[in-house]
Amino acid sequence: MWKDLAELIDEAAELLTHANKVVIFTGAGVSTESGIPDFRGRDGIWTKYDPDDFTYQKFISDPEARKRIWRGLTAFGEAGQVEPNPCHYALADLDQLGKLDCVITQNVDGLHQKAGLHEEKVIELHGTTRYVKCLSCGKRYPREEIAERVKQGVEDPVCDDCGGMLKSAAIFFGESMPMREVAEAQRRSEACDLMVVLGSSLVVYPAAYMPAYAVHSGARLVIVNLEPTPMDEYAAVCINEKVGEVLPRVVEVMRRKTA
Repeated sequence: MWKDLAELIDEAAELLTHANKVVIFTGAGVSTESGIPDFRGRDGIWTKYDPDDFTYQKFISDPEARKRIWRGLTAFGEAGQVEPNPCHYALADLDQLGKLDCVITQNVDGLHQKAGLHEEKVIELHGTTRYVKCLSCGKRYPREEIAERVKQGVEDPVCDDCGGMLKSAAIFFGESMPMREVAEAQRRSEACDLMVVLGSSLVVYPAAYMPAYAVHSGARLVIVNLEPTPMDEYAAVCINEKVGEVLPRVVEVMRRKTA
């Protein structure tokens, strides 16, 4: 039976209102609404840079590729100058309402935290561009500090403490996923009673396993994404609209229901 957007929003709000442990799973569709380009779209990052350069193995072994990567990260990694959008703030509102167990995100921009979510509420499966790390001693640097070095002409920056190779804390192709974060995301997914997918096509694995873990453990599923996903048939509610337009309306309906 066809349902209009208002009905779907009401159903999503009803599920959120009565859920006890809500896990949110966010993808690139949340970030693009803040003006951050995706990777594979018509104007995505891979139309401007060679994805073969952005592999862990090439970063480690090829100094010239490493220099290109640093120039690229400096050029498109200005997430600190990008602001959260209504979806990010609606998630912070959900947390204030006591409805949010955690956000599991494929995004690396740190906008969930910038919108007001505590670090402990956000599980970053693909790392973050907010920091640069030393591959030898583990020291972390704010991204802006290393980006400024690159802008000043340091083509291949190294660690101040040990001289080790520096790398963005975002996960590159061919690099192992962060074991602790992946394990924690799976545990939270299996323990929730409602998972809400926002702005993810659910085709990048192993991150996209998280909604499957939730459903197989008995959780209900809500999906808000512009395009269909492989998990749509398992969802109690599917909304093919922009997340920044839908989630604030869902939260507003929730407020009315609990007023």
